[in-house]
Amino acid sequence: MNEIVLNHPLITHKLAILRDVNTGTKEFRELVTEISTLLCYEATKDAKLEEAEIETPLAKMKTGKLNEDNYAVVPILRAGMGMVEGIINVIPNAKVGHIGLYRNEETFEPVEYYYKMPDGIGDRIAMIIDPMLATGGSVSATIDKLKADGVKQIKFLCIVAAPEGIRALEANHPDVQIYCATVDEHLNPNAYIVPGLGDAGDRIYGTK
Repeated sequence: MNEIVLNHPLITHKLAILRDVNTGTKEFRELVTEISTLLCYEATKDAKLEEAEIETPLAKMKTGKLNEDNYAVVPILRAGMGMVEGIINVIPNAKVGHIGLYRNEETFEPVEYYYKMPDGIGDRIAMIIDPMLATGGSVSATIDKLKADGVKQIKFLCIVAAPEGIRALEANHPDVQIYCATVDEHLNPNAYIVPGLGDAGDRIYGTK
């Protein structure tokens, strides 16, 4: 199984508030940021550190440091932008690329309208972010583009995943690790996650 689920009381608590239909835009955004930071923490557990020498107030010592320039954060527009702050809070020098995809409401297939990545993207560790993993179509399309650009290390971070999306992503890209805060029950006929939290983009930006 490629998914790592953050089963943690703090995550469950924050998700309960995030899902609530009465949670307002400001609090929703803040919770998305907080959960994203926790996802990033989990996704970087295998990070390789570079040896560095520093001087504390008491002595010199050798330690490890993360080369933040090796990372690229790739939000899937527009909802993925809501997770960016949570990632760069802990990896502030990570580069940020963008891919714009919307879902054809009849076929549920992703349609690309924007793609711009940092220079040297093929040499970076790409962390794709999107609050929801529903059908897996948008994420798979994003991974296809990144791999075509030479990216070899890719991780996907989401808040809520559907079993159907996980299966699709594992089938299309078995080499990509999935990090999610929770796995929900199923997709409804309109390909929305149940019980889910509604349309993440609308709730982040207050457009509905």
